[in-house]
Amino acid sequence: MIVVCNSTPLIALAKINQLRLLKEFFEEIFIPEEVYDEVVRRGGSRAGASEVAACIWIRTEQVINRLAVDALCISLDKGEAEAIVLSSEKGALLIIDDGDGRKAARQLGLKITGTIGVLLLASQEGMLDLKSTLDELKAAGFRLSDREYEKILSLHKSSPNRMAGLART
Repeated sequence: MIVVCNSTPLIALAKINQLRLLKEFFEEIFIPEEVYDEVVRRGGSRAGASEVAACIWIRTEQVINRLAVDALCISLDKGEAEAIVLSSEKGALLIIDDGDGRKAARQLGLKITGTIGVLLLASQEGMLDLKSTLDELKAAGFRLSDREYEKILSLHKSSPNRMAGLART
């Protein structure tokens, strides 16, 4: 499966030392140049910068359709726009967390998941405890409302296989 990732999931997973999950599930991740710039070059010493730079399984790729990027930049930041366009160009699953970015990707018919989806997959595989990992993620500054948090845990507890299936779409 070809996978493109935006910056927020890379940073969030790096903050909780779970970036390796992307390699576990997808083997190779593509990121557009702007995402690399956001996370590594402009990221400095922040979470994710050195981790992403060191990952040989994260490949930076240039977006071809610059016009589509420019059109999406009207309502999205450049990294999100490039991630969406690169995902479309590659026919890839897109890992993105931003609500507006997810909406735009869905409108283009892209398959998406996010940081929480990756964690749900890992939980189903017995690789982590979902509740403690969500707690760690929230403590690291990841935006997740109490309502969403409770809903994820409740649905996961009642039907973990269903939740993991949702994480894959």
